[in-house]
Amino acid sequence: MTKEWFSTSELAGIAGLPSTIQGINQKARREQWKSRKRSGVQGKALEYHIDSIPDKVKLVLRTHEEGAKYNTAVNDPFSIWLSAYNQLTPAERERIVSLIIRYGVSGLMEKVDILLKQTGDSEVS
Repeated sequence: MTKEWFSTSELAGIAGLPSTIQGINQKARREQWKSRKRSGVQGKALEYHIDSIPDKVKLVLRTHEEGAKYNTAVNDPFSIWLSAYNQLTPAERERIVSLIIRYGVSGLMEKVDILLKQTGDSEVS
């Protein structure tokens, strides 16, 4: 991950973290996260180091990080998957990643097969 410091507003509501700035700051104080004052901001705005935040939050932040740009064919399956993933909302992305982590790719495919059977669509080869 290239970015090391995250503001409270960037962390709010991610992967089970509190949804308010005050909640993030309280949790950070309790768990003694490494922090620093945000530069260029008036007041007591803090940002927190990536090594201090919970692993589940790091995983979500990594999935939202902009990846390398590649030139690929439009019909390339990977570019189709990447395009579909990029169209998901952050919450949808988190749900997909959580499903894959929990059930693995085979579990994801089982769920896709169930959905295809329910909708009457034939399996795509």
